Amino acid sequence: MRPLPRLSLAALIVTLAAGTAVPASGSTVATVHPDVETPALYDDEAGGNSNGDDPAIWVHPSDSSRSVVVTTAKEGGLNVYDLGGHQLQHIAAPAAPGPDDEPGRFNNVDVTYGFGGRDLAIVSDRGRDTLRIYSISGGRLTDVTDPAAPFVFNTSQGQVNDGETAYGLGAWKDSTGTYALVSRRHKTSIGLVKLLAKPGGKVGYQLVRTLDLPASFTLPNGRTWSPCLEPDELAQVEGMVVDQDRDVLYAAQEDVGIWRVRADLTGTPVLVDKVKEYGVPATYDPATEECTPGADPGFGGHHLTADAEGLTIYYREDGKGYLLASSQGDNTFAVYRREGANSYLGQFRVGPDDGIDGVEVSDGSTVLNVPLGDFDEGVFIAHDGVNTPAEGDREITNFKYTKWDDIADELDLAVDTDGWDPRD
Repeated sequence: MRPLPRLSLAALIVTLAAGTAVPASGSTVATVHPDVETPALYDDEAGGNSNGDDPAIWVHPSDSSRSVVVTTAKEGGLNVYDLGGHQLQHIAAPAAPGPDDEPGRFNNVDVTYGFGGRDLAIVSDRGRDTLRIYSISGGRLTDVTDPAAPFVFNTSQGQVNDGETAYGLGAWKDSTGTYALVSRRHKTSIGLVKLLAKPGGKVGYQLVRTLDLPASFTLPNGRTWSPCLEPDELAQVEGMVVDQDRDVLYAAQEDVGIWRVRADLTGTPVLVDKVKEYGVPATYDPATEECTPGADPGFGGHHLTADAEGLTIYYREDGKGYLLASSQGDNTFAVYRREGANSYLGQFRVGPDDGIDGVEVSDGSTVLNVPLGDFDEGVFIAHDGVNTPAEGDREITNFKYTKWDDIADELDLAVDTDGWDPRD
């Protein structure tokens, strides 16, 4: 997610002002309501520069009601919550290595099970271009990162300070090992990073290979188009998820759309869906740091309003299920079939109810089909980028939990609590 002032499309401005979602073209947006929210996070000095971004769920091996939600808060580090939204643990991000260097800034998180007999939370530290690794036992996290762990994409601290660092993240495990798919900020690159057991119970990693998604596109009218960004930026990826049964990575290139590619990054990427703004020419104004769009040639998609953000998968039996994507620009979530060509199924928003505000400008999200405490048909958890009530000009974020069966009922989707065990 780029800072809010950069999200200057008219639809987003209207949406934020009204606090409501703009329906996808030619479709109806269902509304569901959150049941739980976490405490407010404040992105200022008084709030510890905490800015929520991405959640992941760790499922307890014997009592699912004791499962926990691990969330990133950028410079605010990690927060661990129970299923009632109460904070159980806080972990600070690492300090800057030097007075002129960037501090730790935790961006995305995912969970993997059974690495050397331990469950792990893997975190992208975009401030320091590293991964942080935490073992999870009984719902409590312990840092097991190898002290000698290298930068993911850079070779020097000076390069790290330029900000082209580890950004989005999704975990993947196959017969050859446990991996993280990691995107690079301000680039189109995605890296395949293998976790490595190190002495003393520490966990390190190495970059196996990278894949660069396109930065420019040939339109049906023969013209070449690139998303309008700052002069030194390319169209980055943040939201990512791996279909663990199919070994397929889905990656949300924020200003382009959703890609599907082999998780080992050896295949040819396929663009599953485009953002509505795809192909729209725009001019960047360095004075305002905003883009002024031109006439829409009509080559974009119909379901995603840039940025395309958090991706997550709801698993069902027999290879079925749903891919969910955050359509950040209109505060909605698009739903696609997990199988086949990922056909579009519908759209929903998380609206306010019973004293809990809705979800706006959402970055990361996660969904599970596993019964979890009061969420006996599964749960959908989303970052809320504009938590209310407002407190002056403070930037406030948190996370909202919504029952999966509420979403399924509104969109005529399935509820399948036997479809997949995340611990397998």
